[in-house]
Amino acid sequence: MKAVTYDKVKLGGFWKNRFEINKNVTIPSVYERFSETGRFAAFNCDWHEGMEHKPHFFWDSDIAKWIEAVAYTVRQCPDEELEAIVDGVVDLIEKHRDPCGYFNIYFTVCEPENRFTNRLLHELYCAGHLIEAAVAYYEATGKDKFLHLMCDYADYIERVFVTEDSAQFTTPGHEEIELALVRLSDCTGDERYLRLAEFFVDKRGTSKKDEDNVHYISLDYSQCHMPVREMSDAVGHSVRAVYLYSAMADLALRTGDSELLEACRRVFNSIAQKRMYITGGIGSTAYGERFTEDYDLPNDLAYSETCASIGLALFARRMSLVDPNSKYADIAETAIYNCALAGVSLKGNSFFYVNPLEINLERHRLGAEYYERKDKLLTQRAEVFDCSCCPPNIARFIASIGDFLYSYDEGTVYVHHYFESEAEFDGIKITQKTEYPNEGDILFTISGMKGKRLAVRVPGWCDYVAINGKQYLGETVKGYIYIDIDSDEMNLKLYLDMDCRLVTANPAVQADLGRVALCRGPIVYCAEKIDNGNVPLDTLLLDSDLEAGLRYNAEMQAYTVKATGFEEAPFDELYRNYSPASTTEREINLIPYFAYANRGESDMQVWLRVK
Repeated sequence: MKAVTYDKVKLGGFWKNRFEINKNVTIPSVYERFSETGRFAAFNCDWHEGMEHKPHFFWDSDIAKWIEAVAYTVRQCPDEELEAIVDGVVDLIEKHRDPCGYFNIYFTVCEPENRFTNRLLHELYCAGHLIEAAVAYYEATGKDKFLHLMCDYADYIERVFVTEDSAQFTTPGHEEIELALVRLSDCTGDERYLRLAEFFVDKRGTSKKDEDNVHYISLDYSQCHMPVREMSDAVGHSVRAVYLYSAMADLALRTGDSELLEACRRVFNSIAQKRMYITGGIGSTAYGERFTEDYDLPNDLAYSETCASIGLALFARRMSLVDPNSKYADIAETAIYNCALAGVSLKGNSFFYVNPLEINLERHRLGAEYYERKDKLLTQRAEVFDCSCCPPNIARFIASIGDFLYSYDEGTVYVHHYFESEAEFDGIKITQKTEYPNEGDILFTISGMKGKRLAVRVPGWCDYVAINGKQYLGETVKGYIYIDIDSDEMNLKLYLDMDCRLVTANPAVQADLGRVALCRGPIVYCAEKIDNGNVPLDTLLLDSDLEAGLRYNAEMQAYTVKATGFEEAPFDELYRNYSPASTTEREINLIPYFAYANRGESDMQVWLRVK
């Protein structure tokens, strides 16, 4: 199975607008904030005690992800000024790297004597993001200096970790280099890098040196508690986990490793069936930014990091390439349109690190002092964080969103997602005319596919599908409808029903008992207090016989919903004998979850009571 990459796709509609905001606002905004906080200047490697802006051990990765976002952007919309900034950073890397190929800002100027001694200090993580950026920049511009520098760095890493075994740990405390090495191998054709990726994956959970090195919380925090092929539950730090699982899926695709693929399937099912929020967020607690237990999905204390949701979408995309099962694209879609997009403001210049599903401002203010990393558990987006991994991550994610659309093999093109777009690859051209995710009508214009099949995904939320105006009652194979293409050029009309619907959680999810979420298509909705007469949101109940009206909001690029419901009358007692609550009929206003907190602070809930 081959992926159709973003550069083969020309976006329109919803995603063209988000791409433009990303290009014109997000990327420049992140650059400005990273300049103000010393991240770009740190590449001069001249910091010393007494100077401001002491480099953090993850700053290399912040800039690398920004460079990656630039690479994807300039490949689609050339920009000499952005390229000049990147070229300047690359020149500094070349100037200040060690002759052996090693480069890391922090360990060059802060702890030069401690190179590769502490597995939690992100050396290999930073190296991985630099490698990804170098590959993306080379593929976008043809400039190969950065790529050659990172090949030298990867060669040095191979020498230290494999040939000499001289580092004080065997595998990184934060996964990333594994998937980056696969990309480097794909780009250069050098299988040594693929084998090095295999080395880091295969050694995880087997190394005495890793056990004896520095740990945070426990071995499973960094997924080194068991060999990867034995894994079943998604555990530990959620971003680390999905980056590892992404690399495992990459390797399974390229090597045919069935044991590795089965482990990927198990951990994916663990996430999708027991450890994921309805928004596609993962990570239930600030303590370790991690997975906890099955069905432990608190709403107000959800961590649900933006980077984790992005990582889940990337893992799901890779699984679609190994196994064309619609459940993978379903989860990717959920993460993309909800948790990931909530991570950036509608204007594109501010960001959430953490994405709860409920905000009660009074409780939040009282409890925030007791939260770990309270600076990230915010009620309004911030322009930059001390740990600012999410802003450049969402920038590179949106810039390359076209990666998610299609894949293909010898006889079939798979349509995993629905975007207004034109795609051309291997003599095939596919155009989608659609207002998705707001409407379920998709008009395909297809050429160059005679004698092949088009496999279109039926989303798990969709109960009614029509093809060319007729309800489709035929077979689906793992959630895809396979359509024979029997002419050189062909039009195909697909309709996916998008009625508003109420969704319930498994009763084991204690936080959601007696509550429902309103969804329409792939979009999860929430209620904000400012839209509902400033009454406590816990007094609102959606009508189980739902009737809903839609109104298009141009800034959100989505519909808001006015739903039938009730308001419960308050009473003065703390406790009283049970009697049915007194309610009055009223309308409840909801907006897409990704758009919450764009109009000032407000209480917010995804899960509402129901009557």
